[in-house]
Amino acid sequence: MSDPSSRLPQTLWLGVFLLAGFLALAYLLSLAEFKQQHKWPVIGAVADFTLTNQDGNVTTLANLTNHVWVADIIFTRCAGPCPVITGHMKSLEDALPKTSNAKLVTLTTDPDFDTLVMMKQYGERFGADFSRWTFLTGAKSEIGALGAGSLKLSAVPVPAAEQTNAADLFIHTTIFVIVDKHAQLRGSFETVGDGVDWTNAVQPRIVAAVRQLEREP
Repeated sequence: MSDPSSRLPQTLWLGVFLLAGFLALAYLLSLAEFKQQHKWPVIGAVADFTLTNQDGNVTTLANLTNHVWVADIIFTRCAGPCPVITGHMKSLEDALPKTSNAKLVTLTTDPDFDTLVMMKQYGERFGADFSRWTFLTGAKSEIGALGAGSLKLSAVPVPAAEQTNAADLFIHTTIFVIVDKHAQLRGSFETVGDGVDWTNAVQPRIVAAVRQLEREP
């Protein structure tokens, strides 16, 4: 019968080799993840603005500084893509980690109709968490400067002669844009259209971008 004490060094060495292998694998996986991270160049700075949220509170850039935030533009009377992209924003809200401090921002391109009451009702319709997701309205000049100017969220009125129905009022982008903690525009994501897979491609990419930008100093 062999002495159990003679097998002890072999057991220790086996444990050491297994631990070293595990650490090497973890390092390679983390390295691969680092290499796969997308580079998000600074597209431009977001200028200060003064708008009003769904609760009637004045909202400026300072309210979003130190947060990563994702924004889009809609109008509540829209019968086209707006309900779809707002549904995507709700899905993104649900997908973000509870520990994330990221914010979501929805602008209206129709402030004459989209009052505070309308914006709040629209948010409630989609089950928005207003502590994370803000709906902004206000002066057209301020919305235009923030939307088209800083965030590259374009919206143009449809001429009356070309409107096909009462809700055919604007042509606007259907992208989501992401802004970092220092109020710098960093990326855009198409949310609808041919070949766009929101659930399996776009949303996971946005979540990954949010987490990556939150880790930046």
